[in-house]
Amino acid sequence: MEENLMQKITALAKRRGFVYPGSEIYGGLANSWDYGPLGVELKNNIKQEWWKRFVQQRSDVVGIDAALLMNPKVWEASGHLATFSDPLVECKECQRRFRADEIDESTISQRKPRNDESKEWIIVGAWRCPYCNAENTKNPPRQFNLMLKTFLGPAEESANVVYFRPETAQAMFVNFKNILATSRLRVPFGIAQIGKAFRNEITPGNFIFRTREFEQMELEYFVQEREWEKWFDYWLGEMKEWLYKDLGISESSVEFVEIPEKDRAHYSQRTIDIEYKYPFGQKELYGLAYRSDFDLKNHFQEPPYKDPETGEASYPHVIEPTWGVDRSVLAVLLDSYAQEGDRVILKLKPKLAPYKAAVFPLVANKPELTKKAREVHDMLQPRCMVAWDDRGNIGKRYYAQDEIGTPFCVTVDFETLEKNDVTVRDRDTAKQERVSLPDLPAFLMNKIYG
Repeated sequence: MEENLMQKITALAKRRGFVYPGSEIYGGLANSWDYGPLGVELKNNIKQEWWKRFVQQRSDVVGIDAALLMNPKVWEASGHLATFSDPLVECKECQRRFRADEIDESTISQRKPRNDESKEWIIVGAWRCPYCNAENTKNPPRQFNLMLKTFLGPAEESANVVYFRPETAQAMFVNFKNILATSRLRVPFGIAQIGKAFRNEITPGNFIFRTREFEQMELEYFVQEREWEKWFDYWLGEMKEWLYKDLGISESSVEFVEIPEKDRAHYSQRTIDIEYKYPFGQKELYGLAYRSDFDLKNHFQEPPYKDPETGEASYPHVIEPTWGVDRSVLAVLLDSYAQEGDRVILKLKPKLAPYKAAVFPLVANKPELTKKAREVHDMLQPRCMVAWDDRGNIGKRYYAQDEIGTPFCVTVDFETLEKNDVTVRDRDTAKQERVSLPDLPAFLMNKIYG
């Protein structure tokens, strides 16, 4: 990828209304972003496709939408209060703060385990700053809890402390028995959720890649322990199909990385990170984890599941595929970006595109063409998102729609008035064909949703 592709995507996102800097008129807020008219459509289309594929089209998965704030005992039981932290370091020379894993290991003079039982190492000796190369000798990392704290009630005191959820998973675990009672599901089955999570990241950045407020599409799939490997492989295959088929991400843009034991989360017995080759480096896009029975055992004193045939009580084990919504948007924008001369094209999958079609009159100063074009626009509008544009010449309108990823442009010309057909232009090939107006809705729907 080009080194400046991120700059091009960021500029396009603001210029065309995909993503704006948050609170921009007041100087912004560090790493805060707002989705604009096109961005919210792209984001919602991704979420809707995910929900349709993994919830609505399956009989073994149900969905929930849980609260952002939960009883703090949830986070105590899950281990987040004790372990959900990152080592933070600060360079004495340039005063920059960042995560300790950004330090080049070859510059660290001494390390030791965090404690007797820990698989993690901490720096106790000198190290060099990766930004200014200054040697630091007396400022080892300190642990920094990533959960965002707030207070419920009028008094800001310890009894009223609550946390914005750092992940969506725990609500699915604590509601496990409620869902069993109301849905009559049997293992294996899944619980899905799309929602916001919050992490007080030390070094957020790279546009919408790492933010303190983000959205997840997450699924907890409950299985018998003896079958966890089978279901782990199954969900890895499902995630691959989602990437390549539903999002249209190129296989060459993605790597599947087995995470070693020392780097896995405290609850994970196996993790594969699905990493995307961003312009700023290969980083995590999605994750797949085998959480064993860690969570249900911590939340329930007695086994919460009873086999309806054998009557045996157990703690089901969990396979957790996790998809980042914002990172999905970024990967889709990066992977679909193309430039042909002075023509910029977002080659989005048609079902993900904010506008599925755009309707133009050939020229704007002919009332009979404008009137007919409006009729065509209004005929299509109930079926899908349709753009209207009568500004400038037809070539500039095509280029503008190419840049926002609209897959088809429909032009009403003088021949339309005679033959009751229109010109349909394909975004990716720029080829045009005549389609009769009665056939137009079915023609487009087949092309878009096929």
